[in-house]
Amino acid sequence: MKILLTNDDGIDGAGLWAMARALKNFDVVIAAPMSQQSGVAHAMTIHRKMEYRRVENPTCEAWAIDGTPTDCVKFYLEALASEKFGAVISGINDGANLATDVLYSGTVGGALEGFLHDIPALAVSRDIRSEISFDEVAEVTAKYFTEQLARGEVFFHNVNFPKRYRAGSAEFKFARLGRRDYVNAFIRHEIDGKHYFEIRGDIVDLDRSEGTDISAVESGYVSVTPLHIDVTHYEKISAD
Repeated sequence: MKILLTNDDGIDGAGLWAMARALKNFDVVIAAPMSQQSGVAHAMTIHRKMEYRRVENPTCEAWAIDGTPTDCVKFYLEALASEKFGAVISGINDGANLATDVLYSGTVGGALEGFLHDIPALAVSRDIRSEISFDEVAEVTAKYFTEQLARGEVFFHNVNFPKRYRAGSAEFKFARLGRRDYVNAFIRHEIDGKHYFEIRGDIVDLDRSEGTDISAVESGYVSVTPLHIDVTHYEKISAD
């Protein structure tokens, strides 16, 4: 089976290559951004040309693309691939993608594009302070991924690894999305007469209760949240 790997940390991301090594039993292809793309969600580049280039690598086919994770997955699957792929894995991201952060996450956006092509998709992240190495996260993820594939279903899972395991080894816990916000600070700069600002923020968790992905990760579990693309408010339709 052919597996497409992408990420939002860029082609040189350590987590990306750890994931490629762990999937040694699959035919792996990498299509990843040339540069950091955190926070781009499911954005797609239009109205400009995107460079793409082959990356020399002895272990698998790899491409660097001057675009978002969504661009990478869409371009490879629709323009470069000569056969159907079995799945897309996005990550391993160096930093959690929990709760409502999935709406901003480029890692999740890359996996979503795979799911939109009707193939299984996995977004994988670890706590930025995690004591669990990328190689271990990758090995555990590869095993989980293989088990999920055996079910024969098209899935879209958001997976987050904790700072450390609760019981010394990986325990998976299915959880709903929590709710996360930020107290944002807008830092202003003036450089050569031009005005700039950058956004920084401190996390404020509005829902980290039992059953959420935030709670699971904080308790030392590997959280798994099954996602889908239908955001219709059905109760509102019924009420009207």
